[in-house]
Amino acid sequence: MAKMNMLHAINSALDITMNEHPQACIFGEDVGYFGGVFRATSGLQEKYGKHRVFNTPLTEQGILGFANGLAAFGAPALAEIQFADYIFPAFDQIVNESAKFRYRSGNEFNVGNLTIRTPYGGGIAGGLYHSQSPEAYFAHTPGLKLVVPRNPYQAKGLLRACIKDDNPVIFFEPKRLYRASVGEVPEEDYSIEIGKAEVVKTGSDVTLLAWGAQMEIIEQAAAKAEEAGISCEVIDLRSILPWDVETVAKSVVKTGRLIVSHEAPITNGFGAEIAATIQQECFLHLESPIARVCGLDTPYPLALEKEYVPDALKVFAAIKKSVEF
Repeated sequence: MAKMNMLHAINSALDITMNEHPQACIFGEDVGYFGGVFRATSGLQEKYGKHRVFNTPLTEQGILGFANGLAAFGAPALAEIQFADYIFPAFDQIVNESAKFRYRSGNEFNVGNLTIRTPYGGGIAGGLYHSQSPEAYFAHTPGLKLVVPRNPYQAKGLLRACIKDDNPVIFFEPKRLYRASVGEVPEEDYSIEIGKAEVVKTGSDVTLLAWGAQMEIIEQAAAKAEEAGISCEVIDLRSILPWDVETVAKSVVKTGRLIVSHEAPITNGFGAEIAATIQQECFLHLESPIARVCGLDTPYPLALEKEYVPDALKVFAAIKKSVEF
């Protein structure tokens, strides 16, 4: 297997798709010759031509409107929103058009060929317009799937699964890990099933749950907890919609405790849905209240980014509080 960072892995998945489907198109702001602001599409216009890898006007609503039409025609539509913070002008197209195409036609037509890639989260000193984590907004929308990788191996396998899925998918890419996360990735095609969480580490005392870049944080917290004699089970959710209730509930039944961590603000973040569901499924097995270690209920601060993002010390503090309850 080759050593790849997350950008290389994403590029490889897109390359395979473009070679596989003559009608597949990649489009978005600066994705052509420039290769995207993070260079995820680098080299693909030269390989497949300007008619298949091309820049769009600076209009996210237009990008998704075009993407819906292309996907409805049957061509794999690989749309990029340059930053997840920019996705809101396209909100209507995604939640009222993409998500409802199949339902409103009684499965006569759909946009299942649509994959929306977008970098999300903090860690690059991007300030309030380049650091948000908007996954919870879309998790409220039946008809969509939401997927988040944590490393290059997952990025390629999950992106390929998203592209092959029969439903429109938003693929959130943790931009902090684009070049920081490096690992072995098969050069050939492979897929990772959507909707299945991964138990990264088994444990007995407390379950830690996160996704994307926050996985590194909870793994660091788990290491600190081990030094203090606390055994943590670490789970990567990977898929926000649908999410793997069964795997999480099975873990919580074993440990009796759950801590959920995400970068997005705590109020109405997806951790709230997880907490509500798990207390319903595991109420009689809980040894302490389910805890959330999340971003603050403020706009994303540039100067105070380190204070805003949940870190290993905050998660470790939550672990100790949960175990000592």
